Amino acid sequence: MERKKSALALAGIGIGVIILFGQWIGFLSVVALILMLAGIYKIRNSKIKKGYTMLAIGAGLLVLDHLFLFVVVTLASLAVFYSRSRKLHKGQSSIFKHNFISNHKWDEVPWSLRSTSIWHVVGDVDADLTLALPEEREPVIFLQGIFGDIDITLPDNYGVEVEMFILFGQIQFDRDHEAGMLNRLVWKSPHFEQSEYKVKFVVSYLAGDVRVRFY
Repeated sequence: MERKKSALALAGIGIGVIILFGQWIGFLSVVALILMLAGIYKIRNSKIKKGYTMLAIGAGLLVLDHLFLFVVVTLASLAVFYSRSRKLHKGQSSIFKHNFISNHKWDEVPWSLRSTSIWHVVGDVDADLTLALPEEREPVIFLQGIFGDIDITLPDNYGVEVEMFILFGQIQFDRDHEAGMLNRLVWKSPHFEQSEYKVKFVVSYLAGDVRVRFY
């Protein structure tokens, strides 16, 4: 019964999008939306690999059919990134990086933990704080983009605050798991205020797969 309700809800969303944006949606866009909705349904039913494959194909078709719109969305995302970065870092010294495609492997060797903002169209970030060498007591890590694959490992000796939003995809936080559309997570560790070192992660993607685990 729950799966049937989920399928009906997704179908309703798809029909609503088509009605709302009907004058801009052609046959290719309809196929893309169907694939993306089917992919979300697969993810909700634990068919992760197949679901993301369908989402990727659908997103690719949508980009091909609306290249100008994709460019506009990308530029808008970049503008929001710089505006929000300034607010999050509050004038503090920080690193700003923006690339079309990026891959950050902070889980293989010791790395410097400092306030950083990263934007990409397609990106992969693996951050293991057990290997981090903190340069600040309260760094803020801001990750934003269009498509992202994020993997974060957190030790117990940090006070941690997270704010995450994924429009399409999933957030896996320890044993909790949310998949589908409009995924949002706000969390702060119980010992945050008493911790000597505090770190805040702000993660925002149009489509993504985010995993947070504790060491």
